Amino acid sequence: MKRFFRSAFGIAVLGCLVLAGWAVWSAGVFDGPVARQLRTASVYAAPGVAIDRPAAERVIGNRRLVVGFLAPGADLSDACDSLGGAVDGTLAVMLSRDGDDFEKYGCSRLPGSDDENFGKAFVAETMIGNGIDAFADRPVDALKVLVVNYDLLVHSGAIPDGGRTVSPSLPRYLVAAAAVVAVVLGSLALYLAARRTARTALARQERRDAEADARTELSAAAAVLAQEIIDLDKRYAREKSASKFGRGYRSLVSDYALLLPDLGRETPELRARVEKLLTRARKLGAQVP
Repeated sequence: MKRFFRSAFGIAVLGCLVLAGWAVWSAGVFDGPVARQLRTASVYAAPGVAIDRPAAERVIGNRRLVVGFLAPGADLSDACDSLGGAVDGTLAVMLSRDGDDFEKYGCSRLPGSDDENFGKAFVAETMIGNGIDAFADRPVDALKVLVVNYDLLVHSGAIPDGGRTVSPSLPRYLVAAAAVVAVVLGSLALYLAARRTARTALARQERRDAEADARTELSAAAAVLAQEIIDLDKRYAREKSASKFGRGYRSLVSDYALLLPDLGRETPELRARVEKLLTRARKLGAQVP
């Protein structure tokens, strides 16, 4: 496994997986129900909470304000923490019914709320819920009070002016899906390319091995031919050079001398020449003195 991830292919696959994971995570696939709803809407209503959501959405409009109506007794702080980056750039307000009042919790996701604008964020979180308790049984009217408070905070400079830009979830999931598909197709392409390269390298190696084997066989055949000529030379020294054997031996040696410069390479023609000379040498050796 370590060897795989140290290779170029493994590093590429790992990089694609990281990008795909980031795309899936940023698309909100791990969001909780509150964050999932508020990522593309201004109002969340928990199951069992009666509210006219279309009317509530119209009251808030495109303000940088998101409101969650949670079930009585819900942990509002945890709900704010679960929003993550789903409501970046907004002022979030979590509400739950507490008898005849609202339990309120504000959490600012406005720019600089943790740094230079920390004081303004604290003021906005504290004041945004003023006056809504009188409308605990009328959530849409409570939203109207929240909107009035929001606009006052904008005029005071505690909240930056401007509308909220909502990125629809479908394109984000499409981007995530495209990233996953790119990982799969990219990995497949790299795998196929690696296999093709491996096959090419293996074929080249097999060809080189075959050529080396052929050269070895040729060298062995040439060595046998040389030994045959050496053995025939002893007989040639005893017989007359004008004899049939002598003439055949001289012709064989002459052809062998012409063969020597070509022994550095291996071709089918050269192998045939060696075999032919070896046959002639053996025939000469078989002649009766």
